[in-house]
Amino acid sequence: MDSSNAASKLFDLTGKIALVTGASRGIGESIAKTLAAHGAHVIVSSRKAPDCERVAEEIRAAGGNAEVRACHIGEMDQVQNIFAEIEAAHGRLDILVNNAAANPYFGSILDTDLGAFQKTVDVNIRGYFFMCALGGKLMKKSGGGSIVNVASVNGVIPGDFQGIYSITKASVISMTKAFAKECAGMGIRVNALLPGATDTKFASALVKNEAILKQAMAHVPMRRVAAPDEMAGAVLYLVSPSASYTTGACLVVDGGYLTA
Repeated sequence: MDSSNAASKLFDLTGKIALVTGASRGIGESIAKTLAAHGAHVIVSSRKAPDCERVAEEIRAAGGNAEVRACHIGEMDQVQNIFAEIEAAHGRLDILVNNAAANPYFGSILDTDLGAFQKTVDVNIRGYFFMCALGGKLMKKSGGGSIVNVASVNGVIPGDFQGIYSITKASVISMTKAFAKECAGMGIRVNALLPGATDTKFASALVKNEAILKQAMAHVPMRRVAAPDEMAGAVLYLVSPSASYTTGACLVVDGGYLTA
């Protein structure tokens, strides 16, 4: 057997239907483009469809397959609708990457107001839970699939001035393990990606503040923030045939932060 062909099949997603949320920019955009480059038909999703069109157009220009479907995962009717639309259009879902998240508050945990608390919980806990549940039901109908929840190293060590966000990301880690345990017998693998500090608009409160960034990097052995593309390969592994015996895992990509 040609070793190069065998190696490529380990990451071959040809014919797979993949939904990536929060895919209009940052880590989600990189994940969407990487899955498409390996053969998946990618449903590029975020709150606003126009924001996703550029990503989908760039995927198609590179020879990949993509479509756009808007979904605010903090709104239950939109969560229900997107899976109904996917089932009607494709009849199945093979890959789900829950990447959309909310982090509206940066400050003392004691000053967290109800609005910021509710928005963060609605998206990062309730949203992820029902995306997993409804996505899992659709996967079950066709014999299985793979779910990746994008959590954070803040779910292990709470980030400074990111209390409620960190709490919700700890919930995502626990949620991932719970779904993995119950869904394994259905052929559904559920894993989590735990990024460290990454240079995205979402993380701008950290990466654009020189004083805070310098303090944070003192705890990262690689002494730098990640680029969004450095997260995509980990997700490709988790959703690919290479990870056929991997479920309930929390794959840390953090430049060594959790070892420091």
